[in-house]
Amino acid sequence: MSTPNKDIEKVEVRLKWDPSPQGEAPNDLDIIAATYPADEPFGSPAYLVHFDSRAPDGTITLNRDSRTGQGLGYDEVMTLELDRLSEAYSRVVVGVAIQQRDGRKTFGAIGNTAVQIREGYTNLAEDDFSAVAAATAAVVAEFVRDASGVWQFHGTVRGFDGAPDSFAATMGSRPPGA
Repeated sequence: MSTPNKDIEKVEVRLKWDPSPQGEAPNDLDIIAATYPADEPFGSPAYLVHFDSRAPDGTITLNRDSRTGQGLGYDEVMTLELDRLSEAYSRVVVGVAIQQRDGRKTFGAIGNTAVQIREGYTNLAEDDFSAVAAATAAVVAEFVRDASGVWQFHGTVRGFDGAPDSFAATMGSRPPGA
């Protein structure tokens, strides 16, 4: 759909964290995107994109995946090409989950966590997860297509306590009080 309004077209979600101390289980954080159909934007996601996957149409891809947080700069990067996403979808929710296979870990237990959401050179949002330090996962962004077809960004950091699988199944549900 063509519109004279400037909307969000291509977004990068970038995540970084410090590796765990030597001898401890690795800190493994993952970016997860859930895409919701226009006719049921708060139901079950049509599909999820995370490590070892991508959107069926190639519009959402995980460009960089880390299982340890080692390296310089951002450890994980996901690209969302919202301008190419089918009109059948009206909502994309992005979250970050900490793998829990070696015991319960929270954002507060992992050093120097940060998430950055960018469109080109413009920062749409940045957060360090300090407000959700006791959580094991968090929603970090929501993109909603309005009736005219324009994508809007809603920055939010909403914590969740549980395993990555249960987070992925519920991350797009309505927030309490909404």
